Amino acid sequence: MTQRSLTQRFTADHLAAWRRDGGVLIEDFFTPEEVAAVVEDFDLVFGRAGGDEALDRKKPGETGRFHPAQFKGVAPVPLDCSPALNLIGVHPALIAFAKAALETDDVHVYQCQAWAKYTGEADYDQPLHTDFANHTLTVPSEDARLNTVTILCYFTDVSEAHGPMHYVRRPDSEAVAGPEASINRDPSAQAALQRALAPLERSSAGPAGSVFPYGIDVYHRGTNLTAPGGRRYALMTCFKPAGNDAIGFHAWAFHHTQPWSRIFDHASPEQLACFGVKPPGHPFWTPLTLARAQARYPGWDLAPWRDALATRAAA
Repeated sequence: MTQRSLTQRFTADHLAAWRRDGGVLIEDFFTPEEVAAVVEDFDLVFGRAGGDEALDRKKPGETGRFHPAQFKGVAPVPLDCSPALNLIGVHPALIAFAKAALETDDVHVYQCQAWAKYTGEADYDQPLHTDFANHTLTVPSEDARLNTVTILCYFTDVSEAHGPMHYVRRPDSEAVAGPEASINRDPSAQAALQRALAPLERSSAGPAGSVFPYGIDVYHRGTNLTAPGGRRYALMTCFKPAGNDAIGFHAWAFHHTQPWSRIFDHASPEQLACFGVKPPGHPFWTPLTLARAQARYPGWDLAPWRDALATRAAA
């Protein structure tokens, strides 16, 4: 199969739809070879199978609710598997989309986690909600460039029976309520909000290799898996403009006991920069910091950093 260029992964129309609607489905973003490698890692890490019957715990008339079982299959990178799953969240084409969407040349990943769902393991139906409350201590900016882009990546075929995320286009939800309504804890207000938004729902269902970028102000919800033996392999990766301290989720160093060598030994300088690693040529890098970094990650190819340091020293 001919390797596609990064510009073939998404179009100007996709970016326009993301800015206008708050979310857009892009099919065939990943190649079949990329999908197959990631699925192999999902099987290795999670190693489960879906049940025969869906689990439904909703009360009569209830859209859905949050509960811990829905998140049993969530695991942040790095994971004890190949580079395929560990680096797919910083695939160069995803970085390119994030940079274009946020109109910046410098983006950081502040959340990247695999999510495996299986029929019968949980009732995955959720109420419509927005994500800003656990991504920032304030509210979404009116300037999209100061917000974020979350990209939901599907690595198995996702039909309506496989738990696709449902969402409401921003122009449709704005006619009902702003994103701040999603954190109103009054039960009657929430019930009214759900009733008003439910008829406006759309589906993100798509074939394996699809991605769905969306904003933290967009109403969306998880839906239940009902296909016998069903599974949904997905990855959520969230980008923000570098230096935007109003946005956050993971503190990557907090997870230092996880196998970071699986990322450092295989990532490009651009991919590592998304995790906050200074690029080659940055003043942070000195002979001593390079030696210490090599001691921490013996398999990390620091040649680009050493070359940049030598060039700087010779200048």
